Amino acid sequence: MSDAPQPTNESVKEQLLWVAQEMLRSGLVEGTAGNCAARLPDGNAVLTPSSLDYLEMTLDDLVVCDLDGTVVEGHRSPTTEKALHLSALRLYPEINATMHCHAKFATMFALTRQPVPAVIEEFDIFVGGDVEVADYKVTGSDELADEVASRVARKAAVLMANHGLFAVGKDPKQVLHVAHLIERTAEIVWGARAIGEVVPLPDSVNAQFSSYYRYGRTGSFD
Repeated sequence: MSDAPQPTNESVKEQLLWVAQEMLRSGLVEGTAGNCAARLPDGNAVLTPSSLDYLEMTLDDLVVCDLDGTVVEGHRSPTTEKALHLSALRLYPEINATMHCHAKFATMFALTRQPVPAVIEEFDIFVGGDVEVADYKVTGSDELADEVASRVARKAAVLMANHGLFAVGKDPKQVLHVAHLIERTAEIVWGARAIGEVVPLPDSVNAQFSSYYRYGRTGSFD
């Protein structure tokens, strides 16, 4: 058995708040855009609130819902995209955290409806393959939630057409890492295409390295 301390409701909330603020500080969003969620040890989910400055946000501003979306704790309204997060958490018990952000280069791919290709080995390992583009659905709708959740069954992220990026992981900090990795790769691919043709990894390598992600799913690969 692991000697690592088990997460508590409070420790998960603290990590989610830090990640939400880091999402803004590191440029994955601007203003109050984007949103995050995490599964709590008690089975509920904690979400960022709607339209509140991340840097002014406190633990008391976070909202706890059950997985059907009923608010059970908090004095604010949860993000208007709560269905997006709760749908993935309901479907996949191995997913404990989710993030929706508007990372600049990843969103460029989402606007042009192009996947971010898995052309770097670590991308396969941590993401599981190309980050595909989900079909366009209206923001905040159950249709968008269902469409996006269906795309993270075997990968750590999906692009939301004309919108941004949705990523999943074992905890909020891992989701932040995934989002940054995808954004960095999107920028690298964008720049490489300006230089010349991007040469893909061999199919056998993509299959091998993406299998590492699927084997561990949202686990760590240190």
